[in-house]
Amino acid sequence: MPTTANSVATATPSRGRVTAGVLERLRAATAADRVLHREQHLLTYSYDASFLTRLSPSLPEAVVLPETTAEVVNLVKIAAASSIPLVGRGAGTSQTGGSVPVAGGVVVDFSRMNRILEVDLPNMQVVVEPGVIHAHLNRELAPQGFYFPPDPGSSEMCTIGGMVANNASGMRAVKYGATGEYVLGLEAVLADGTVIVTGGQKARSLKCVSGYDLTRLLVGSEGTLGLITRLRLKVLPLPEKRGVVMAAFDKLTDAGETVVDIFAARLRPAAAEIMDRTACKAAMLHVPGLTLPDGEAVLFFQVDGVPPAVTYEAERIAEVCRRRASHVEWAEDPKRVASLWQARSVVGAATGRVREGATRVCAGEDICVPVARVPEALAGIQEIAERYGFPIVTYGHIGDGNLHSAPLVDMRDEDEVRRVHQAVDEIHRMALDMSGTTTGEHGVGVVRQAYLPEEHGPAFEVMQRIKAVFDPQGILNPGKMGLQSSDE
Repeated sequence: MPTTANSVATATPSRGRVTAGVLERLRAATAADRVLHREQHLLTYSYDASFLTRLSPSLPEAVVLPETTAEVVNLVKIAAASSIPLVGRGAGTSQTGGSVPVAGGVVVDFSRMNRILEVDLPNMQVVVEPGVIHAHLNRELAPQGFYFPPDPGSSEMCTIGGMVANNASGMRAVKYGATGEYVLGLEAVLADGTVIVTGGQKARSLKCVSGYDLTRLLVGSEGTLGLITRLRLKVLPLPEKRGVVMAAFDKLTDAGETVVDIFAARLRPAAAEIMDRTACKAAMLHVPGLTLPDGEAVLFFQVDGVPPAVTYEAERIAEVCRRRASHVEWAEDPKRVASLWQARSVVGAATGRVREGATRVCAGEDICVPVARVPEALAGIQEIAERYGFPIVTYGHIGDGNLHSAPLVDMRDEDEVRRVHQAVDEIHRMALDMSGTTTGEHGVGVVRQAYLPEEHGPAFEVMQRIKAVFDPQGILNPGKMGLQSSDE
C-alpha cells in the first residue's frame, strides 16, 4: 500500500468487525470491566504524543486490559478468528503514532500487567511484565545497588514493554547502549495465539547464541510481530559516583569537533548532550534563576564510575573542552552535579516557552547522523526553521549523533501547520543525505514509514517477508512501519 511522508491513515480500516458477539467473547476471556467500548473511553486511545495523531486521531473499536499471558492468548485467538486488528499499547508516550489503531480494531492496554516478577541480582537480571514503569523498576533496584541503564526522558511514564517495542535509549546510550542490549529474553504471543520464549525457555544465563536471535528480531518491531508479555532484563551495579562537565561554544562546529576530540582522547562519558541557543533560552525561561553561558551551543558531559576515575575523566574532558570553549565548568559534588545537569533535564518540557501561543509538536524529532556531522545538522535545522518561519528548539545526544528538534507552531494557523509538514520532511531527508537515519530511538510508527524503503533498500523487502511469516493476516499493529495491513 503506498504511503506518503505526512500520511496517518495508511492501513485499510477494518471497523465493524468488533461486533456485540466479539465484545462478549472478549469479556469472557478477561473481565467485563476490563473491556472498554464507550466512545469516551476509546477517545484517550486514539492518539499518542505525535503531531500527526493530534491532527488525525483514530479511535479503536474496543480496548482490552489483560492481566495475564493466558488472557492475551485468548484475546489474540478471538481477534485472529475474525481478522480483527490488535494494537499493543503501554503508556502512550510514543511520538510516532505507533500505538494508535489507524485500522480500527482492538487496543491491548498492558498497563495492568505491571509486576516485577523476579529480582535475581546474583545473576544480574530481573523478570518483569511489559506494563512496569521504567522509573518504578529503577526505584525498586536502587536500594539494592543496581539499575536498568537505559534512561528515556519519559522515565516516570513510559513502560518497559514500550521501550523494548521501540528499542528506546536516552542520554546514557553513548556508554551503555540502547534498551535492546539489556533484553536477555522475552515471552511473546504471536498472531495465531502461540506463545514463544526467546533467549532459552529456562535460561538464566547472560548470553545465548543458539539458534536465530529472535529476541533481537522482536526488539524494535513495534508490536508488528507479536505481543510481548514478559521480559528478562540485564541490570548493572549502580556507579559509585557521577560528575558533570559543562562547556559553552561560540560556534556549533567547535562543539562538534570537541566531541570528536574527546573520543579521540580515549575518554568515554556516560552521556554527551548538546543544547543549541534556543534550547538554552527555553530552559532558562522554564526555571527561574537558571543561568547558562552564552553561545551557539552548550555541551554537557556526564561521567560515572569509581571516585578516582570520575575525577580523572571530568578533568580530562574539561581540558579537551578548553581548547575551543568560551566557558568550561565541572563538578563532582552531588548538589552541584544536579544543578549543572538541571538545564538538560528540563529542556524537553521547556521548549514551548520560546514562543508565546505556540505548541511544541513531536515531528521530525529523532534524527541521528554521524557524530562529526552534528554541527552541520544543527545548522541545517535552524536554516529550515528560518525558511519556514517558526522556531525549532534543538537538543539531544551528540555522543551518538541523535538530535531532538522541537518545532513550535501555532496550531490555529492552518498554513503554519501545512508548513511544518514540509519542514519535517526536509529534516528527515537531510538526515538520510548525511548518511544518518530518520529515527535514532523513538521508532517508526506511522510518521516515518514512508522513508523506510529509501533508508533500507532491499532489506526493507526482507522485513516485509518476515512480517508475512509472523503475521499472515496482518492483524498485529497494521499500518505501521510500512508493513502489510489487515485486508491488504
